[in-house]
Amino acid sequence: MGANISEIKWLTVSITLTLTAISLSAYVLKRKWNGLNSKIEELEASLKSCIDKCASERQGRIRAQQALRKEATQSQPKSENLNLTRYPMTPIGVVHSCFSTRNGTPRQPLLVPLARACLVFNTTRVPPASLEGLAEYSHCWILYVFHLNTDLDKLWKNPSKSGFKAKVRVPRLKGERKGVFATRSPHRPCPIGLTVAKVEAVQGNMILLSGVDLVDGTPVLDVKPYLPYCDSIQEATVPNWLLEDNLLSVASISFSEDFTSALKNCWIMAEKKSLYASSGEFQSLIKQVLSWDIRSLSQRNRPHDTLLKKENDELLGNTSDLDEHQDETTLVHEREQNALNSNEIIYHVILEGLDVSYRIDHDGNVIVEDINYCCPGQ
Repeated sequence: MGANISEIKWLTVSITLTLTAISLSAYVLKRKWNGLNSKIEELEASLKSCIDKCASERQGRIRAQQALRKEATQSQPKSENLNLTRYPMTPIGVVHSCFSTRNGTPRQPLLVPLARACLVFNTTRVPPASLEGLAEYSHCWILYVFHLNTDLDKLWKNPSKSGFKAKVRVPRLKGERKGVFATRSPHRPCPIGLTVAKVEAVQGNMILLSGVDLVDGTPVLDVKPYLPYCDSIQEATVPNWLLEDNLLSVASISFSEDFTSALKNCWIMAEKKSLYASSGEFQSLIKQVLSWDIRSLSQRNRPHDTLLKKENDELLGNTSDLDEHQDETTLVHEREQNALNSNEIIYHVILEGLDVSYRIDHDGNVIVEDINYCCPGQ
């Protein structure tokens, strides 16, 4: 009986000690929990303070930018406020294209599927990471500057005295004039172009493109992915004069007997820097380019004496401006003064620095005669 009482006492003591230990542990845990809650509250308060500070700084920057724009606008003469507010833009990249001069560069994108270019970005402004994901799209939009316009400097420095013409000659209408905003003429109040191209590959800071209508050296302002669901407008309409697709196409293209051997001789050096894998592929490019009548309006209306240096200069790089800036009297006079047989006239197109010479008869049949390296400066 005494032994049982002793066991009960020891059991009671053990239970008491256990409960005491549990109470102490609970007390310690509660203090730690309270301490953690206090730290969490402090961190939340600190985070809220940082967020409020960032928001305040952002609002401050926005107000400062708005005040700067307002000051810049108000500092201009009142009559010119709307016209002379400027938004400086610096090109982010340059196009290296198969088209060495404006003459021969397609008038619209995707007309020459083999027309290739490499768009190289300035990595100090556009890190390669900016191009991640672009290769998943088939096509992209490109915003660029018509940098070869002869009136570019005057247009930007003194717009009011640039002599900008509201109407331009339209090749499809044989010289009839239309308002500049109803055309895609490069001669615009703001000489900015918009084109679409196929994305062949993205490599580092470069985009390989095809179907381009960009001349070599074109400065690029921006690139955006082409989105079929919103960029393709099924119900879009155009004027009737644009519906006749064959107006500027040629009847046939053939190559002279000596052309193939001349191309092979040039290709020995040209292939090192070429965008094309073989001379045969390059010849296919020539065929695609010349499948459209690339001559300017003035060239189609009258023959050119290719023995004269002035005419050669026009053929090799300054034909676009002639279409827009020559008056009708000049054109009529030149037609009367140049009565050569069109079958005898040699025209030129420069592709990747190679001078391709060809003839075109009255029926629109093109005969590609020869190919040579361009002389420096052409």
